Amino acid sequence: MTQRLRLWSGFVLFAYVAGHLLNHTFGLASVEAMEAGRRVFSAVWRSPPGMLLLGAAFAVHGSLSIARLLHARSLRMPAWEAAQQLLGLAIPFLLFGHVLGTLGLAVRFDLDPSYSYVLWAIWSDPWQQIALMAVVWTHGCIGMHFWLRLRPWYRRGLPIFFSAALLLPVLALAGFAVGGRDVLALAAADAGWTGAMLERIRHPGNEGIEWSEKVEVLATTAVGAALAALVVWRSVRAFKARRRRAVRVTYPDGRVAHAEPGATLLEVSRSAGIPHASVCGGRGRCSTCRVHVSRGFHILPPPDQDERALLTRIGAPEHVRLACRVVPPDDITLTPLLPASAVASAAGKRMGHEHGAEREIAILFADLRAFTQLSEDRLPFDVVFLLNRFFLAMGRAIEGEGGHVDKFIGDGVMALFGIKDTPRAGCRSALRAVRAMAAALEELNRALGKELPVPLRIGIGLHAGPVIVGEMGYGRAASVTAIGDAVNVASRLEAMTKEFGCQAVVSHRVARLAGADLSSFQVHLSEIRGRERPMRVYAVKDGSDVSLSD
Repeated sequence: MTQRLRLWSGFVLFAYVAGHLLNHTFGLASVEAMEAGRRVFSAVWRSPPGMLLLGAAFAVHGSLSIARLLHARSLRMPAWEAAQQLLGLAIPFLLFGHVLGTLGLAVRFDLDPSYSYVLWAIWSDPWQQIALMAVVWTHGCIGMHFWLRLRPWYRRGLPIFFSAALLLPVLALAGFAVGGRDVLALAAADAGWTGAMLERIRHPGNEGIEWSEKVEVLATTAVGAALAALVVWRSVRAFKARRRRAVRVTYPDGRVAHAEPGATLLEVSRSAGIPHASVCGGRGRCSTCRVHVSRGFHILPPPDQDERALLTRIGAPEHVRLACRVVPPDDITLTPLLPASAVASAAGKRMGHEHGAEREIAILFADLRAFTQLSEDRLPFDVVFLLNRFFLAMGRAIEGEGGHVDKFIGDGVMALFGIKDTPRAGCRSALRAVRAMAAALEELNRALGKELPVPLRIGIGLHAGPVIVGEMGYGRAASVTAIGDAVNVASRLEAMTKEFGCQAVVSHRVARLAGADLSSFQVHLSEIRGRERPMRVYAVKDGSDVSLSD
């Protein structure tokens, strides 16, 4: 509800400012055109309903912005968000003089502030007005952009919207300058013009000027005192928080952040300097800050109505929450599900494994044996050619059996099976992929036989277990991958192929989940680094011998 109030009050203010700037552009035609536009503009915004709406929007938007700074546990934020906040804080100090000299005098002394009067009063020293125009418009455009950029139609029309946002203030300033020049020319040509203009608009004279200056000082002082009180309050709260037990938030790479009690998970990341996606700036509108909570999920407070609606809309799986909405009461472990560089397009509904989810899948690692020896006497171009032929053959074999090629690592490959299917189906696909990779390697050796001193050999490790699957990485390097103990085990099984002198090492868990009989292969109880108990594995001499019964 608070976010909606802040959003719609900002929209009302933006509409007012856009209309005001549009009225300024009429100065390119004449001051009379500006005045005609003002009468239409005033009929809307100077009417009792319009003034009530505008005043309420200003009060609500300003109050909620201050409240957001008051409650935020961390003031670390992206540059665009910091710019918007600073510009917003500058607006009252630039705005009070202009508002009191026009609307304030109109309400207090029945002034009719025509465009001629405004231009005459301002243009002799226009810099504050120009600064106000730039600050207000930039602040509003930032807010509108980061609200609307979640919508596909806005992204498609962004060049047009950007051009309009740039062109309107430029034309408004030009109209303001031309109108000011014309008014000052009239005042210089006719000594009685200024007095007649002030009498026509019912200007209150020195009494009105003194009143507006006095109220401006009071208003500016009040806002300054409120900001000073905000700083003091935040300092006192931070001092008290340091005396309380901090909440520990653990990230996938082992980093631990200590959270100030009451801080959201997004604020925790920002305070610790850990990059965390948040397209909407933590306003709960985009879902890009979502995280998978692997430990401590059940101690979290339930999602409010807005968070629940957003999670439902994007089809988020269990254990996924919005980092900008969750305040952890105790220690938790989480995984951000989108790269810190995520853009607005990442906010929409996606496949479950792209969001990030805990799934039981099969993980395969394969490595090209003795590649250093093979590449010693070859030109760089030949090495790249050979690797690309190898990766092409292995990639086709993996994808042909329904696997997902996660990444190529040096002269090796990592693949995932079952991210869109059951553990049984994933394990059976992985075993078929072992057989297909062996066949593809044999075919590649036949094709390159004359160019190779010795045939190519591979080692394959295959294991299954619960992991976190999701889109991770940075920028263009972001991709769907998996993290967890099962990934590490699969990598270590691949290394064991050297010890056992075989082409593949398959864990018993894979065989059991797949319903495959691998008893014809050599069985070992092997110690796996990082695991307390030995693991039962099968040493497969030739992957072509792997078979599955229906």
